[in-house]
This record gives sequence, C-alpha cells and structure tokens, in this order.
Amino acid sequence: MPIDAAKALAAEPRSGEITWDHKDVQLYHLGIGAGIPATDPDELRYTLESRLHVLPSFATVAGAGSPGVIGGLSMPGVDVDLAKVLHGGQSLTVHRPLPVQGTATATARIAAVYDKGKAAVLVMRTEVADGQGPLWTNDAQIFVRGEGGWGGDRGPSARLDPPAGAPDRTVERPIREDQALLYRLSGDWNPLHADPEFAKLAGFERPILHGLCTYGSTLKAVVDTLLGGDVTRVRSYATRFAGVVYPGETLRIRMWHTPEATRVAVSAVERDDAPVLADTVVEHT
Repeated sequence: MPIDAAKALAAEPRSGEITWDHKDVQLYHLGIGAGIPATDPDELRYTLESRLHVLPSFATVAGAGSPGVIGGLSMPGVDVDLAKVLHGGQSLTVHRPLPVQGTATATARIAAVYDKGKAAVLVMRTEVADGQGPLWTNDAQIFVRGEGGWGGDRGPSARLDPPAGAPDRTVERPIREDQALLYRLSGDWNPLHADPEFAKLAGFERPILHGLCTYGSTLKAVVDTLLGGDVTRVRSYATRFAGVVYPGETLRIRMWHTPEATRVAVSAVERDDAPVLADTVVEHT
C-alpha cells in the first residue's frame, strides 16, 4: 500500500522559515480575480501597495505555494501518483490579522489519515507563527483515489445540513480563461491546472482551476459583500471541494448570513449550477 498510515502519523513535523512581502500578496489577490474594475477603490485595497490589506486565504500560499497538498505528498509514509490526487477540502483558522510582509516559521505534519474505502484522505496541518506568536493554522484534506480499503478509521463526516431558506445574498464572479495560469504563479505548479495532456490523464477534459483559487475568490466575495471589505473580521474559513471549475466559467456564490458566521454554497453557472464548494462556513465578528 503506497500510504503507510502509521508511518505518516508518526513522522517528525517539518519546520521551515517562510517569508512574503507586498508583491506576493498582490500577485495572490490578482490570481483570485481582484482588480476588476482596476480603479475601483474597493479593489485597490487588494492591488495597490499603499492601501494594501491581506485577505486571510493568502495563508494558503504564503511563502510556500501549496504546502498542504504538494508538501503532504512528500511526507514519510506517503508515495502516491499525483494524477490520483485531488484537494478534498481546506480549513483555515486565523489567530490574528495577516501582515503585508513577514517572516515566520511553518510547521507541517500529517495530522490524520482516513480510510474512505475507495480512497484515502490525508489531513496535512500547517501551523505558522512569528516572533509575536501564532498567525494561522491550515488544514488541507488530500483525497487520493484508489488508496483506501485497508480497514482504517473512516474519520468524521464533513457534510453539514443544508442552510435553511433562501440565501441572503447571491453574487456571480466570472473566472478568466487565464485565471489558473496566473494563480499558479503563487506557487502551486501542479500541471493539472495548465497542461491539457496531464489533465486528460487525470480524467478531465481540460485543465481545471485550482480549488484554492475558488476558495480565495469565494472568501473575497463574502468579505466584500457582507463584511464591509474588512478582512480582519474573518476568524476561520472551511470548505469541502465538491466539484471542479474550468477557467472561463462563472461562479455563483450564495450566502446565508448571521452575525457570527456565513454559510456559503458555490456552483458553476454554465453547467446547470454544478456544485463547486459545499459545507462552506466563514466565521467572523
């Protein structure tokens, strides 16, 4: 079996220094679709260094691209075919607002290995702290097709009851044809998002958008629409990747809002509202 759960869980955490500055933040924001219209004051908060604030989902790429997925595949006890790997879900806890530039220590480990029968799920936890203390904690759920069935723990269900009633807000966000090519410059170089031949090998008709790009675009929509553009109000953000997005499609983002949290569902407009993000919750002040 290519995944040795005991070995993966027992492996020593990996720690390393990460750094980022305003250019990394601006590139990430552009990669998730910020900057349209280019002169809109609300968009300049994401693109102009003199006004810059940091969307918390930047934590998924800060200093290391996509450490939760790519890093998890290089941990002891894990030896799988990249073409069988999908990003199953992502959760982020923000301990304090992300600075525009910083140096921090990222510590990563396999926190859980679940046996889903026809697949395995690895939970890659990355904890990041600087000299002032904890900054954020990322959990990436890595779904590996064909690697389950050894009789291990199935793990908790990520499914939530559907939100009640009609959404409080619904917005649509177009995804540009080159969105994946731009987003991958933040560090996630998986060829699934750029190489048509690799995408076909993985079972897709063409390259798909990074799940974390949709993740960031969705959080930006929630912050801009319901939180007054204030990124510091976000406390945590979790989602399950329920389907793919192809560059050039349109995201339909439905939001159910309360003072403490916003439930979100995201679908692809052009494919009859095919689900994209499910069981999505943004906790905030």
